[in-house]
Amino acid sequence: MTNREAEQRLRDEAKSLLESAKVDYIVGFADGSLKFHTTPLITRNKDDVDHLVINPFMASNLAKFLTELEGRVGIVAKGCDSRSIVSLVQDNKVSREKVVIVGIPCRGMINLSKIEQLAGKESDEIDDITRQGDKVVVKLDGSEKEIPVKEVLFDHCLACELPTPKEYDLLIDEPIPATPDEEASQAKINKLEELSHHERWRFWQNEFSRCIRCYACRNVCPACYCQRCFVEEAEPQWILSIPKWQDNLIFQIIRNIHLAGRCTDCGECERACPVNIPLRSLSKEMYDLVGELFGFKSGMEIDAAPLLTHYELEEAEDFFR
Repeated sequence: MTNREAEQRLRDEAKSLLESAKVDYIVGFADGSLKFHTTPLITRNKDDVDHLVINPFMASNLAKFLTELEGRVGIVAKGCDSRSIVSLVQDNKVSREKVVIVGIPCRGMINLSKIEQLAGKESDEIDDITRQGDKVVVKLDGSEKEIPVKEVLFDHCLACELPTPKEYDLLIDEPIPATPDEEASQAKINKLEELSHHERWRFWQNEFSRCIRCYACRNVCPACYCQRCFVEEAEPQWILSIPKWQDNLIFQIIRNIHLAGRCTDCGECERACPVNIPLRSLSKEMYDLVGELFGFKSGMEIDAAPLLTHYELEEAEDFFR
């Protein structure tokens, strides 16, 4: 199925869901106001679904909106989005019966920052960006430049374990097999692990000295659904309201502990950061620790009990060895 055909089928299915009153809202992606950007589309109007798009720039995780909408929702979901939806269902924050998941097989989202760096131009100066198989073609100043797709995808996309949603009600287009490239995805993290403890501490000190505490990382995260965040508490006051690097670090450490077993490695925290702090380097480390210690991956099995709510009757006793 071509991209245009998949896009049309998505629009037809979304319109059908609204017309048949199976859902009250459709949540998907529409073209943004800037080139090569998309924006969330949330609508109850069946005519608005003609603006739904499928392209390699649908980076947002739309699962975040499910905790904010009342009624039945039809939501467009990539693999990582579907994992976040499953995690919300497991935590009883979303009712599965009130969600129609329209699955979109995903070959990875293009990171515009990587394109700009390789092309040496800002995105508004680029004429066109298209994906053609394993390459991305960038049209610039009347010429074309081919770039291997792995060089321009988001890091979390390179390690994607679920390109086709496992949990869905409708699937647009054919399933895509998982081909994770953990080495490429872990490149930045591996460089950090090669540093000494002192060098790593200094690295994070420098990074969090740039943090403006805008909370974009928290606000885009589907797993951050607390009505009142601990940083807003005054009694006791966990951290100061001014963005000192020590308090910024404490915020991220506590947030990562809170998200253990809920993070699906969707990369939204790092993508949303306006000062480009490599937040996925922290969240992915916690994601891997949860997998190593508990054999648990968030959002994979809808019938699985959430992390730390399930235990085995027999102790593994691995720590005695």
